[in-house]
Amino acid sequence: MRGAHHAPGGHNDPVSTIVFLHAHPDDEASQTAGTMRLAVDAGHRVVCVYATNGDHGSVPADLAEGETVVDRRRAEAEASAQVLGTARVSWLGYADSGMTGWEQNGHEQSFHGADTEEAAGRLAAVLDEEDADVLVGYDWHGGYGHPDHVKVHAVVHRAAELAARRPRLLEATMNRDEMRRQYLAAKEAGLVVDGADWDPDAPADDGNPFGSPEAEIHWRVDVRPVIDVKRRALACHASQEDVGWMLGMGEEEFAGAFGTEWYIEPGLPAGMTVGHPLG
Repeated sequence: MRGAHHAPGGHNDPVSTIVFLHAHPDDEASQTAGTMRLAVDAGHRVVCVYATNGDHGSVPADLAEGETVVDRRRAEAEASAQVLGTARVSWLGYADSGMTGWEQNGHEQSFHGADTEEAAGRLAAVLDEEDADVLVGYDWHGGYGHPDHVKVHAVVHRAAELAARRPRLLEATMNRDEMRRQYLAAKEAGLVVDGADWDPDAPADDGNPFGSPEAEIHWRVDVRPVIDVKRRALACHASQEDVGWMLGMGEEEFAGAFGTEWYIEPGLPAGMTVGHPLG
């Protein structure tokens, strides 16, 4: 790989530093945790950067006196890093913008409303400190249109341009066609409760469908060998309501839903490769 480093201690196998930018604490666990852990297991250095503190997430009922939601979510992020083997956790320092149309979108510290050049500069500083080989963000609409996820896409692309050494770019996404196949199979098997119909082609938070068409995706990463690690990383974020329903799945159901991670690599010709982007 271009710019690959070499492992300390005389090893000649090339290793890379891969930086993931996620919008909120817990996004790493649900979206890229398997890829992160597989990279760590292969000897690569993994860094996780959070754009926001997740301060508009669910408020846990067991907050201690003086503890804030931000305190809890930062602690949960550090716990997830321990599970995944992440070498460094960093924060860009912005506020959670909430969902599309929320008044928090316009908060002066919101990531959604942040100056892209400034935010990209903060991320580029981390890239330079790490001499990063690879930078991972989200697809053009952040998978499902959340304002902070959409902003991640813009910031990652600009930060790659600002970095002293331009990293290889990857965009985490969801495979819309696979989601449709899985849903239809579950429905045909009688596993979908009446009235619980769901359509990945329907408008998501910003009015666009979920994820990306399969034809636009370049990497299919099988993370089932570390699915238990992914589940433990999610469990670190137990304060969040969305995590509850994910962890409520049975092992087989969870592996079916979260056992594959998908990436677009801008600039590559069409066609999907099965394997880890770092080899």
